[in-house]
Amino acid sequence: MLCQVNPDKVALRATILTRRASMSPVTLTVAAAAIHRHVVAGVRDAVTGRICAYVPIGAEPGSIAALDELRLGGVEVLLPVLRGDLDLDWARYEGSADLVRAERGLRHPAGPRWGVDAISSVDLAIVPALAVDAAGNRLGRGGGSYDRALARMHRRAPVVALLHDGERLAAVPQDPHDRPVTHTVTPAQGWQPVADCSAQPLRGPAQ
Repeated sequence: MLCQVNPDKVALRATILTRRASMSPVTLTVAAAAIHRHVVAGVRDAVTGRICAYVPIGAEPGSIAALDELRLGGVEVLLPVLRGDLDLDWARYEGSADLVRAERGLRHPAGPRWGVDAISSVDLAIVPALAVDAAGNRLGRGGGSYDRALARMHRRAPVVALLHDGERLAAVPQDPHDRPVTHTVTPAQGWQPVADCSAQPLRGPAQ
């Protein structure tokens, strides 16, 4: 049976993607630098072993520089490898030179695949998101890849979504299969549990 498309998600996703597309290079650079600082500091405080993260594309929050700093500081980083069925395999990040281009503009490590269950071994997950609300509901891009992957995580492991300022909302549409996050990181608010983040209406296109 095909899953029904949630029209509220489709509309909100389009609004946020349009807003991100309007963000200037300067705004994106400043946001990436702030999130870099927050992520590295937060991971160092919380983790001594292994995390999973992602390589941002387009206007997604995050940076390869943060992955490099964590890896060189002794944190093992797993990155997703998108499979044909839209599930996520995983491979260890060995540096930017080891990344190869894939479909949908993605990049992933060239090294061995660890299997879809590798995410169950991480101490913390850093995930992309378009929006998160005070209940931890996360809006993704609609493929369901992270919902499947996060279902395999240890239930006590934090799940951290990286967002731009203004993407922490009062409410995000949800479906039964959606997996919540426990924390958000934004340039202005930094690293916070979802219940502690101030909810706000979605702003218009960035200036």
